[in-house]
Amino acid sequence: MIDLYFSPTPNGLKIRLFLEETGLPYRIVPVRLSAGEQFAPAFLAISPNNKIPAIVDPAPRDGGASVPVFESGAILLYLAEKTGQLLPTDGRARLEALQWLFWQVAGLGPMAGQAGYFRVYAPEPLPQAIERYTREVSRLYGVLERRLEGRTYLAGEAYSIADIACYPWVVPHAAHGQRLADLPNVRRWFERIAARPATLRVYDGVEDGYAKPRALSAEARQVLFQQGTAGAEAKR
Repeated sequence: MIDLYFSPTPNGLKIRLFLEETGLPYRIVPVRLSAGEQFAPAFLAISPNNKIPAIVDPAPRDGGASVPVFESGAILLYLAEKTGQLLPTDGRARLEALQWLFWQVAGLGPMAGQAGYFRVYAPEPLPQAIERYTREVSRLYGVLERRLEGRTYLAGEAYSIADIACYPWVVPHAAHGQRLADLPNVRRWFERIAARPATLRVYDGVEDGYAKPRALSAEARQVLFQQGTAGAEAKR
């Protein structure tokens, strides 16, 4: 059984989506980010970047000792190769899926995260930052819109880890300043994934992380957004 070190962020939800889609047995190990549990020595031994998600696979394909994996893109790729699911085996289709997986990891996720922070979580509005990141997320949505023209999913007709990686970052599109009504291809893709049974199970009961951001205590805000090396060392 896979141990999933989890908090219901977009990156954490990616891995739950994969596990629910494939039926791979897993156990959730909650990590309370606002309490600083990501800095615990036991967790840092699995995820040295003090971020969720992370997994521990007690039954790797090589038959050896348990394998820890951190970084959501690496976890998706590892699990896809372990199960033989949700990643095309054809060389070109596989390459397409991997390119869009890395596109999300390098672009959509970081930029949407910055847009969300400056639009919703920052203690005071910074118009230049809000405009910069909202505009960049809009550009990335435009890339997604063009890619989905005439395609069911990002790598073609088959649902893959590329779609799983991107979907949770599109869920909070309104908080990131985006309108799916203006993006018919993205909207169709989004609604198709939202209706999948695995998606419905994963998102059942998941709260909108942008709904009440001002309720964060000063300590929780410090841990979540201003951790830095000194903060990480203090939690060890």
